[in-house]
Amino acid sequence: MKVAIIGGGVIGSGWAARFLLNGHDVAVYDPAPDGAARRLEEVLRNARASLPALYDRPLPREGRLHIAASVGEAVAGAAWAQESAPERLEIKRALYAEIEPHLADGAVLASSTSGYKPSQLQALCERPERLIVAHPFNPVYLVPLVEIVGSDQTPQELKARAAEIMRGIGMHPLVMRSEVEGFIGNRLQEAVWRETLWMIRDGIATTQEIDEAILYGFGLRWAQMGQFETYRLAGGAAGMRHFLAQFGPSLAQPLTHLTDVPDLDAALVDRIAAQSDAQSGHLTIPEMERARDANLVALIRALKQRNVGAGRPIREQEAELSIPQGGDLRVTARRVIPPSWIDANGHMNEAHYVEVASNAADALTESCGVTAEYIAGGNSHFTAETHVRYLAELHAGDEIVVRTQVLRGTGKKTHLFHRFEGPAGALAATVEMMILHVDLTTRKVCEPLPHVAAALERLEHAHAHLPRPDGAGRAIGEQTKG
Repeated sequence: MKVAIIGGGVIGSGWAARFLLNGHDVAVYDPAPDGAARRLEEVLRNARASLPALYDRPLPREGRLHIAASVGEAVAGAAWAQESAPERLEIKRALYAEIEPHLADGAVLASSTSGYKPSQLQALCERPERLIVAHPFNPVYLVPLVEIVGSDQTPQELKARAAEIMRGIGMHPLVMRSEVEGFIGNRLQEAVWRETLWMIRDGIATTQEIDEAILYGFGLRWAQMGQFETYRLAGGAAGMRHFLAQFGPSLAQPLTHLTDVPDLDAALVDRIAAQSDAQSGHLTIPEMERARDANLVALIRALKQRNVGAGRPIREQEAELSIPQGGDLRVTARRVIPPSWIDANGHMNEAHYVEVASNAADALTESCGVTAEYIAGGNSHFTAETHVRYLAELHAGDEIVVRTQVLRGTGKKTHLFHRFEGPAGALAATVEMMILHVDLTTRKVCEPLPHVAAALERLEHAHAHLPRPDGAGRAIGEQTKG
């Protein structure tokens, strides 16, 4: 699918990265092409180092990027056109006048606006029924939420199709029931933002203290449970009804200034800026962006393992991704090393070699019939021995390709040899494993069921003509000689 990005700022570049890294061709237009190209290059560099690190399977081959010389050139042939222009109606009106003549029938025109209602933007269009709001959150290439908003003129099937496209690039589309200023996310952020401004103005807290209250407190709960499930737990066994009865009366107390906005005069602006400089002025923006992305990857990956919060769309998309094959040996794992796997020496920590090898063994045995249903039926494999050889350093952002040779696949024991290929296909490590088939009821070794036994035996025979790997048997499967 071709995607047009109109506006190459922070949000537009984030959209371009998200679509590109999910295999779509992208044409970007910005009235200041040189500056937009530099920004896009920076965002793509960050995205390539972080988005694939969320997954344990490879994303599709990256799409082709084209910097268009005009709006028409960018939009021609696009199935999705994302407008990410400044929040000024006169600018958007002029852009829509250029976009619409080149927009194909059936194509989606989406705006990244963070405040305008769809009906306000549709009033600027010749064919208003084609426009929706697709409001993302920064960085677009990592944060999965996108608010899909339409008006009374928006066909339901258009919102449904837009949501499906968003799911296809690993995002979580929140399709709103009706349009409202600020949508859902920004209205919530605005409430917190107003209160923080009052606390700084009144000298109650500094920018750093406010951020610490979020970082070390309710922000952790919000990341995986949200507002209402968090408060439901606070109500104990009686749930939300008890929480509302216990804490509801406090809403009548004048704790906040949610209906008031402090005057952002020069004194308050200077105070906020000075506190912010003291808090993080020693860091450059690129340094902060890289730290943010590394933290998001670690958090989302943790949530992915539990299939909750922001990890759920990643897990759902990953289930649809396949691992490309090639060569004599089956590719059993292919992934990008996340920053959280790097130790104090600046390379991948040894524990994660075993983790990747375990994932590769699972992929191989699953292909032979050891599926979730098979395991639920009471049979599986346990790892009995593992031996790792570290041959070259691997770093954050490196892609690992694991090829697995079956040295033995008959009977109760399966002997595997994983080759870890790093950048340029260089051998970076080998992991040799002996796995045993077990009865999960008795927890004892047993023969695999016939279809699994036959599949593993076929792999052993298919690999029998290959040379025995260098290093195989040094620590696994060899009898000690007396």
